[in-house]
Amino acid sequence: MSQPPTSSKETAPFFGGVTLAQYLTELAAKVPAPGGGAVAALHAAQGAALVAMVARYTTRAKDADHRPVIDRIIEAADAARDRALALADADAEAFTAVGAAYKLPKNTPEEVAERTEAIAAALIQAARVPAAVIDEADEILSLAAELLPIGNPNVVTDIGAAADAARAAATSSQLNIEINVASLSAAQGDRFAPMLIRVEEITARADGLHADVLHAVRG
Repeated sequence: MSQPPTSSKETAPFFGGVTLAQYLTELAAKVPAPGGGAVAALHAAQGAALVAMVARYTTRAKDADHRPVIDRIIEAADAARDRALALADADAEAFTAVGAAYKLPKNTPEEVAERTEAIAAALIQAARVPAAVIDEADEILSLAAELLPIGNPNVVTDIGAAADAARAAATSSQLNIEINVASLSAAQGDRFAPMLIRVEEITARADGLHADVLHAVRG
């Protein structure tokens, strides 16, 4: 899996240390970040948490035959949740960096060149973060699909909810990649084309898993 893009400066994590009410207040405020990119990452984090929860409910005596698989899913889902949470912070920082790059002076040819280079670098970073979120969505969806046949049926709907969260993470990230690469050169933007294609496949898998869960609920 992709690791969260490294920060260019030391920043204290925001999303791991605030209440839900504080987060929503910040999201609703007239400030550049957090925004849709952070929401996408948190969709992924919630999907991973749901997978881990269902897996933990699948540790009954009757589930003993599946315990090695369940333990692996729990570990993987917990790790995905941590990465996605870090990506929410990375997205907010990347978006802020884009705004700072556009504010650089452009009074001389040298400043114009430096500003242009800084903007491109910031936009690429701002696209890399949602690309990493798509990676996480893919992983979460795979874990959810693996868990469905063996998961505790009493919480099967949470597997569907995890799939829906992963889908939302991927499609929201698609939007954030598209808006950033739109301002890049074709050569710079083309590197993200395979990731955008993957979103279609992730969406189809998520829809299929949602349908499978509905079928399981309805019998």
